[in-house]
Amino acid sequence: MRSVITSRPFFSMALAAGFAAMLQLAGSPARAEAVPDVDASLAGSYLAARLASSERDSDAAVVYLRTLLKLDARNEEVIERTFFAMLMDGEIDDAMKLADRLVKTDRTHRIARLALATRAIKKSHYQSARTNLALSVRGPVGDLTATLLAAWTFFGSGNTKGAVELIDRLEGPDWYVPMKELHAGLILDAAGMKKEAGKRLEQAMKIDSGSLRAIDAYARWASRNEGIPAALAAYATFDRQLPNHPIVVQAIKELKAGKTLPPLVKTAQEGSSEVLYGLGSTLGRQGGEDLALVYLQLAIWLDPDHPFASLTLADLYEQLKQPEKAIEVYETVPEASPLKRNAEVQLAVNLDATDKYKEARSHLDKMIAADPKDLEAIVALGKIQQARKMFAECADTYSKAITLIAQPTKGNWGLFYFRGICNERSKNWPGAEADLKKALELNPDQPHVLNYLGYSWVDQGVNLDQGLDMIRKAVKLRPDDGPIVDSLGWAYYRLGRYEEAVTELERAVELMPQDPVINDHLGDAYWKVGRKLEAGFQWAHARDLKPDPDELPKIVQKIDKGLDSVDQTAPVRKAEDEQKGG
Repeated sequence: MRSVITSRPFFSMALAAGFAAMLQLAGSPARAEAVPDVDASLAGSYLAARLASSERDSDAAVVYLRTLLKLDARNEEVIERTFFAMLMDGEIDDAMKLADRLVKTDRTHRIARLALATRAIKKSHYQSARTNLALSVRGPVGDLTATLLAAWTFFGSGNTKGAVELIDRLEGPDWYVPMKELHAGLILDAAGMKKEAGKRLEQAMKIDSGSLRAIDAYARWASRNEGIPAALAAYATFDRQLPNHPIVVQAIKELKAGKTLPPLVKTAQEGSSEVLYGLGSTLGRQGGEDLALVYLQLAIWLDPDHPFASLTLADLYEQLKQPEKAIEVYETVPEASPLKRNAEVQLAVNLDATDKYKEARSHLDKMIAADPKDLEAIVALGKIQQARKMFAECADTYSKAITLIAQPTKGNWGLFYFRGICNERSKNWPGAEADLKKALELNPDQPHVLNYLGYSWVDQGVNLDQGLDMIRKAVKLRPDDGPIVDSLGWAYYRLGRYEEAVTELERAVELMPQDPVINDHLGDAYWKVGRKLEAGFQWAHARDLKPDPDELPKIVQKIDKGLDSVDQTAPVRKAEDEQKGG
């Protein structure tokens, strides 16, 4: 389960490539466990700062870089790295001081100029903002960013016509269009130009019907200009895609109470924050996490009340495996926000990710006690228990969730699937089989359910033809899914069709070469077809890939004495660990 943000990005992978050129901060998403004692030496601080930056541990990076800056205050690389780290960590005021220094030596520094333009917008110094944006060296993404921000500065200066003309003059790839239409419409709506705003916002909604921000903006305009039924109809289009989104639920509640809704954006500051949020959230989904952090931090600094920027930042921290930072952000979501409950659920998920299961459980129990029909909190608890292999407990928890659904639909397949996993793992096969069949009834082409049920039948020696056909169908639906391809290979192995098993397991290893289970399976298959030297190699590789502790002794025994020396009931892989949604 992830934070409730918008349903899909505005534009294509081309965006990520453009952003990548804007910020050169390489590194792994892993986070350092703690900030060690600061090494006051120049070389020590430099190396520690580089390591922290590569691991995206912005807290540690800032600590080391501050020390380094004191030791080498005129070093331009140190100034630049400290500036970036501060932006990524949300220390915006201090970062602005360094931005002032950076542009003195590099007047077209793109991120420093962006930061200074944001500061000018915050202070309503709109001409200064435009000057900074004009001086920034740009590419395709920089053009979009600068143009939209400049347009909001024209609006702030009272020149709505100039703002919209600036947006319309911008030419570029197709992924510009949704943002151009949305922000032209937002500017016109904020300026009270009703007819023109409606045309632009309706067009933005049609271009990207899965974008909550576009639908919300249009529905708000419609409530004031077309009538409440038109606004309700717009929200209904999104509700069919993603039911019960808290923003939509809150808006519908107000509309049904006879209230109209204000514009999504009212000021140049809010509009500029929306630009940074929209680009940052898309970047975070397209692999440009470093700059996404910068954009989102600037969006929040510019408009601390932005309803989505904080949750998107926290969601990005989850993506980067930094649960402590995610918790800090979730705690800042205002009590009055419709997204507060979602933030509380995710806070518990991240508490568990920091190995604080009791605190996470207590947090969710309190939420469920306050609202026994809180489906999201119940499902979150079930997923935590499942991940911790508390299978009997998670089956009970998913049962509580399922009882809240009067008429299950296709979107509820995951609840039955996950309860089926928990029942199967807690040795309740009749319950598991019923759940998996129900999940398939709701979603007949769901590859993970097809794989799990099909393999379970083959593994038990029942419904062999049907089970094998289900696994084949799952592979056809997900041909690049290593665990599912592994299931097909291992099903052939169970049926004694060893040559076919080798073919599929070799393909599975190609898809997931670092998976110990798949390498172990391939070793067994090699042994069965007489390729014993290769079998030993695969087992040794599986051993070195940190397999499950329960399986390690068996792998070692096979390496020493061969396959015949061990119980050949190998671990079953049904892809449940790879399928987290539902």
